[in-house]
Amino acid sequence: MSTTEAQDTTKSETTPVGEDSAVKSRKDRPTGSTHFGDADWDEERPDEIGDATWGEVAKACCVHDAKEWGKIFVGACGALFFLYFFLFALELLGNSAKVLGGCRAGGLLSDETNPVAGLVIGELATALIQSSSTTTSIIVSLVGADAVSVNSGIYLVMGANIGTSVTNTIVSMGQMADGAQLERAFAGATVHDIFNLLSVAILFPLEVISHYLYHLTNAMLPDSVGDGEKWEGPIKKIVSPFAGRVLKANKDVIKDIATGKVDSCDAYYPALCLDGIEDYKHCASKCDKDAGEEVGVDCGRVGLITCDKTTGCPAFFQNGANLHDDSISGGVCLVLSLFLLIVCLMGLVNVLQRGLAGMSTRIIYKATNVNGLIGIVIGAAITILVQSSSITTSVLTPFVGLGVIQLEQMLPLTLGANIGTTITGLLAAMVSDNVDALQVALCHLFFNLSGIVIWYPIPIMRRVPLRGARALGRATRRSRLLPPIYIIVVF
Repeated sequence: MSTTEAQDTTKSETTPVGEDSAVKSRKDRPTGSTHFGDADWDEERPDEIGDATWGEVAKACCVHDAKEWGKIFVGACGALFFLYFFLFALELLGNSAKVLGGCRAGGLLSDETNPVAGLVIGELATALIQSSSTTTSIIVSLVGADAVSVNSGIYLVMGANIGTSVTNTIVSMGQMADGAQLERAFAGATVHDIFNLLSVAILFPLEVISHYLYHLTNAMLPDSVGDGEKWEGPIKKIVSPFAGRVLKANKDVIKDIATGKVDSCDAYYPALCLDGIEDYKHCASKCDKDAGEEVGVDCGRVGLITCDKTTGCPAFFQNGANLHDDSISGGVCLVLSLFLLIVCLMGLVNVLQRGLAGMSTRIIYKATNVNGLIGIVIGAAITILVQSSSITTSVLTPFVGLGVIQLEQMLPLTLGANIGTTITGLLAAMVSDNVDALQVALCHLFFNLSGIVIWYPIPIMRRVPLRGARALGRATRRSRLLPPIYIIVVF
């Protein structure tokens, strides 16, 4: 780095924001370096960004006066506030989708189908309930109960892999107000879609012809699976209780319909609470049929909306509700969650923009440019913690829209999220105490690992999903109606 460039970056990256406010373009700087918030910020290509040292990153991050630290603290509190309610909105969106689409998703998963139909059903079921973790857990349970064969389960989880990326694509639409941000955010969201679609395009016919996933995982199976316990990530423990006070979906309905335990959702209605008392004990506790207990006498009954042992019955739970009532509640919460999602996204983006204003792209790029393998590990670790690949990619999408995370860094993070989400299925298999269930969970893991081996290590292959995502991002410049049309067509 030249002396002039060092002086320029030192000045701009250690002085308070606004001191160099007269300079708003890289064309006006001696070094030609771009700073966050410049008028020509969007014109800089990734290959034009210079390399910073870790010393410069540390200085820009940690060397501030008392006033600047105060601003950073307020900004961090604002970002955490919007992030929490963003996660809350995602959780509420998932619960609403399960209430609205749970009956249909359970019916779809209940059928033993051909490979192509299985693939489509897995995608549709996941798009309906907004959670691949829930879908794969149900599929694993179905295989464990011998309701679905292992081979059919493999195609269902392949479809679930495609359907999981609908949430972050919806989130990218929250940046429609800014064309440049929408282009980057939509590219960051759809790189996940394209990778999953490309993996299915190769591995689906390969599995149909050779059954390689079936034979690979069959060779790894133990004689038996020990009983395990359900594990819930720490983020879920923070967000779920609050969302559960508004709306809590009854996942048992989806499983019972899928396994054929009941014929339809009508078997769960009307909702009934003993003595008219709305709490878990009087409404949602299950009858012990072996002891001769009866619904309405010894225990209550809940439909698609249930109560929680800790937080009690949610605000949208109604004693005596029918299927139509619960569907209306789910629809109201769906609209509410989408509104809150957009508001929190706008607030989070605004706080981040203010916090990064004036920061050199060299510093930002250095801080976020991690090795691809490390990125995959980070993505997997985050997803294991939050128990949802949708949450991981949805939280990262706004950062891509702002330009804080480059598309090249988003790809390995989403690949890691794909691996992390398979842990839920493996845990479900441990609980099911069935080797066939474990085999399907392992197939899900090795399907994602196979896709990564094909599309990531070799640069020429890696460029395929990246170029596809960039092309879709650029297409939003021609029409901002592309994202909703894309969601309708693909999902």
